[in-house]
Amino acid sequence: MSAASSQPSRDDVLDAFSVEPDHDRRTLETYLTRYPQFARDLVDLARELSRTFVEDERPLSDEDKRLIENALEAHRFVALGEAGDPFAGLETGRLREIARQLDVPRQVIAAFRERRIRLSSVPRRFLGRLAAALDVTVDKLVGGLLGSPVPAGARSYKSDGRPGNDGLATFEQVLIDAEVGGERLEALMSEDA
Repeated sequence: MSAASSQPSRDDVLDAFSVEPDHDRRTLETYLTRYPQFARDLVDLARELSRTFVEDERPLSDEDKRLIENALEAHRFVALGEAGDPFAGLETGRLREIARQLDVPRQVIAAFRERRIRLSSVPRRFLGRLAAALDVTVDKLVGGLLGSPVPAGARSYKSDGRPGNDGLATFEQVLIDAEVGGERLEALMSEDA
């Protein structure tokens, strides 16, 4: 047996340390002296093993639930912010080209851009085609579309009336409103390729 093969592996050393009856300073120093090559891992494991955990059987208070919800909401917005707006910076001509490529009226693309469509109502196949047309992944498209709605008033044209927020519409309703009907509507709503 060679000297190299007689040395225990990192996992073996960490396993041995973890089953020691005491994880005190003396035990840690013994392992650090014997296995200096694993010093960082041993110190990390010793810290982890010395942590005290408090098991609290009480249900969460309303305040705790509110704090958790706020933290999750903040995290969600950070994650969505990283996803970015898939329509950001697209010129009108490019939006027209995407509508032509997907064979839908421009107002359907505008509804996506303004986040007026309930994403769960959009067939996966169409989401994939839209993502490809925007040159992003489906995950990035969905992440970006789940962000805050872009009010119609934030666009670069003027309107006679005030923009309204009447909630999300289904993909099918947006197509019907855009006067897409018959076989074309069925084809767009189909999940089949």
